[in-house]
Amino acid sequence: MARRTLIVSGGFGDRMTLRDVLASIGCQVVGEAKTVQESLEKYEKTKPDLVVMDAALPDIDGAAAVRRILYTDPNASILICAGTGQRSLAMEAISAGAKDFVLKPLNRRKLFKTIQIMSKE
Repeated sequence: MARRTLIVSGGFGDRMTLRDVLASIGCQVVGEAKTVQESLEKYEKTKPDLVVMDAALPDIDGAAAVRRILYTDPNASILICAGTGQRSLAMEAISAGAKDFVLKPLNRRKLFKTIQIMSKE
């Protein structure tokens, strides 16, 4: 499952964890972004197959970020990562067009299964 993936997270530690987990399940990380503006620029340059994004970013919430990416590319495939206290943010992002969400702390097996299912859609 070699999916070209863009990671969007405000936290350095979260980006590193995502990079490690995604690489371990066969994804190719083509870029990382800390803000929605940076993610839009990186999305345009890298044209990823998948965006893995935090439910809350430093500059905007996940739902608004999802809308902005989908405005750029209506076919974008976006997976939201949310802390247990951010479930409502994740659901808002799903309503905005994200394909699915996973809860933190990340479980490698759950992330792998979720991405597999998204790949078949």
